[in-house]
Amino acid sequence: MSSWKKASKVNQKTHRERHQPELREKYGLLEKKKDYKVRARHHQERERVMKLLKKRAQNRNPDEFYFHMVKSKVEDGRHTEIREEDEHTEDQIKLMQTKDLKYINMRATMERKKVERLQSELHFLDQANQTKNTHMFFEDDEAHSSTSLANKLNTHPALVDRKTNRLRMSDLETIELPDIDEETIKQVVSEKRKAYRELERRKTREKELTVVQRKLEIKTHLIRSKKNEAPKRIQPATKDSAPIYKWKYERKK
Repeated sequence: MSSWKKASKVNQKTHRERHQPELREKYGLLEKKKDYKVRARHHQERERVMKLLKKRAQNRNPDEFYFHMVKSKVEDGRHTEIREEDEHTEDQIKLMQTKDLKYINMRATMERKKVERLQSELHFLDQANQTKNTHMFFEDDEAHSSTSLANKLNTHPALVDRKTNRLRMSDLETIELPDIDEETIKQVVSEKRKAYRELERRKTREKELTVVQRKLEIKTHLIRSKKNEAPKRIQPATKDSAPIYKWKYERKK
């Protein structure tokens, strides 16, 4: 029993490392053994890596080639990977993983018809007034004003800058304008802008679906092609276009 008491660590004194003396506090914290072990392990690992790299550099073959030589570059003294452009967007990946070709064809046809309907309703007349085409007038005098141009074009001075729907004075006299308040005008302008924004979204969606449709069609043809008749890739796929493959010409009987 007495030998067990001597061997147990309950009554033994706990040995602790000394603290930093007050006279040496200006030099920072006193390094403990656990700190030294971390620093020593890091130093040994660094020495091992440096030794391995030196050995590889001595045994390097000057004619050796690997693809990482052309897939990376040095920028500001650091090696960086040359990332290739992604072939698909996130929306395209979700569509190709969750939907089939028939569904994509149906949605693309629906979006195409909606775009055609919106384009038939919106004639982009405001866009025509923003074009920078010019109409030259030759006059004897140097006086040039909107009033003189209005008289020459036989229209109102406020309509001189318009390139579409420029009414003549005789037509303006016969038109009876309804009483329209400012709120109605603002509402009409807001609805027109909303329709143009919807048209842009529909066109973007239709283009996205068309690209996914082409990619799925190419993928289907690649799966059905025989192993000994593998096509040659002419152009890789991008986010805005499908890949281009060239199949070997085969004459049908």
